[in-house]
Amino acid sequence: MKKVYVEGLVPGTDFDEFFLLKSTTVRTGSNQKNYIDMILGDKTGDVSAKKWDASESEIDLINSYDENIILKVRASVSEWQGKKQLKITKFREALPDDDFDVEEFIKTAPEKSEDMYSEILEIAGTVKDEDLKKVCFALLERNQEKLMYYPAASKNHHAELGGLLYHMKRMLRMGEKACLVYDNLDRDWVITGVIIHDMEKINEILSNKWGISPGYSFEGQLLGHIAQGVKMMDRLATELGVPEEKAIMLEHMILSHHYEPDFGSPKRPMFPEAELLHYLDIIDARLFDMEEAVKSVPPGEFSDKIWTLENRKVYKPTFVK
Repeated sequence: MKKVYVEGLVPGTDFDEFFLLKSTTVRTGSNQKNYIDMILGDKTGDVSAKKWDASESEIDLINSYDENIILKVRASVSEWQGKKQLKITKFREALPDDDFDVEEFIKTAPEKSEDMYSEILEIAGTVKDEDLKKVCFALLERNQEKLMYYPAASKNHHAELGGLLYHMKRMLRMGEKACLVYDNLDRDWVITGVIIHDMEKINEILSNKWGISPGYSFEGQLLGHIAQGVKMMDRLATELGVPEEKAIMLEHMILSHHYEPDFGSPKRPMFPEAELLHYLDIIDARLFDMEEAVKSVPPGEFSDKIWTLENRKVYKPTFVK
């Protein structure tokens, strides 16, 4: 039986289907009856779902579940304030012998993590500056296990299994092309900046093995990956014996890559490779968000407003297949 995906939900239809349970809250309605408010999802997106007039046994059942389990629901599709919503009549946790593919519920990077990691490692191996090469290999090898699944964000760009590697790989490819055009750039510094700039997202963001993030760590909330990255680089440079000038420049690349104080960077880039790093980051993040915005949009129409794109809508041309 063909799976019903979130992006293909049609108001007025009923179905039995498996979804990933992303969050759940028990609330009290205006009629003073309890209902269960859920966010369900699959690899195509998320949808709000309600179990109205929930019984005590249903509330006890939903409270016994962990988030990010596979749930089977019987539901009907409706619309509320212009958005699709599910009205659930039955639900249960998926059983070991149920027929479903777990990859249908997890948003993943379009390339295998192992392949992306190998490519990044190979590019790092071409760095000629021995100090920078040591930094790249230390971070890639020490974080290899988490890099296989870590997202690049909790909710926004590259919030998917392997998203951090995918973000890094695409920035590296763009950075190498930029070095061919702007021959004043030092390729070693561009490559190293890309590899180090977001590495501390591994400690800023919480993530399970499927690349699904429930939010941020304690340190991530108080400091953020930029401050965490500067701390990490200070320790690593000392450990590896990186000269002070290079160490401070590496810290500056991490510190300045968001460019604006409002986005966490107290300094703007002060050398060319740091400037390029910022724009590589912005280009990849925004093009990712634009691509995602029009995935389910028919040709000739606009997406909804995208918050990460300053509430712009994205147009999908009629000639796009």
